[in-house]
Amino acid sequence: MRLVLRSDVKGLGKRGDIVDVADGHARNRLIPGGEAILATPKIEQQAKAMRRSRDLRDARDREGAEAVARKLVPLVIRIPARAGMEGRLFGSVTTQDVVEAVRQQAGIELDRRRLTVDEAIRTLGLHEVGARLHADVEFRITLEVVPAG
Repeated sequence: MRLVLRSDVKGLGKRGDIVDVADGHARNRLIPGGEAILATPKIEQQAKAMRRSRDLRDARDREGAEAVARKLVPLVIRIPARAGMEGRLFGSVTTQDVVEAVRQQAGIELDRRRLTVDEAIRTLGLHEVGARLHADVEFRITLEVVPAG
């Protein structure tokens, strides 16, 4: 069955895409869930307009993410944390701590869900955190965890 997607569907396509799917999948999940509508010639024209606006928005979002990446990559974000002997932290540095430090030191608002910590940060020193602000823009933020006080 030929459908036009009304929202992004993982593994199938993005909003405005015209897709061919099994009849059962269309009748049981996509159409009742409001994720797709039957593709008629008139609706296909509307889908083209949706794709154009999506592409423009996507390009604008990518440019913004690249600007943030250009600003953050050369910086070393300092995060003060309470530590004991031998540089071990009492607890760990969380993504929320990273977001706060970036906001204070670089003036950039990040969403903590866009950050990935490969391994819990529990020691003083230099660490890296991954950031994915757009599907095409991934970069690493360098952190320096320093003793508080």
